[in-house]
Amino acid sequence: MSVFRNLDDLPEREMAKGFHARMVHGDGMTVAHWRAEAGSVLPLHQHPHEMIVNLLEGEMEITVGREKTVLHAGGIAVIPGDVPHGVTALTDCRILDVWHPVREDYR
Repeated sequence: MSVFRNLDDLPEREMAKGFHARMVHGDGMTVAHWRAEAGSVLPLHQHPHEMIVNLLEGEMEITVGREKTVLHAGGIAVIPGDVPHGVTALTDCRILDVWHPVREDYR
């Protein structure tokens, strides 16, 4: 497998209603390039993976544990493993998520 990729060549999958992702997996992390449709909701959930959310475009409401905020483009959320979190896309969004360790369930 080549170390170089082009995002447009990766298959896009709808992982949840309104949340479409292109995944890249390394040995120790997974990176997801998301396209979220305005009004889409990803309910509270949790997983053992540490996660960093980077909002590239748009606005989204995000809940992490007991905290809730609206992220705007350039906003970042650092989510420890096993902490409940959820998202509502207030507008169409582009999001870059990074998980450690690898999300085997997303391969």
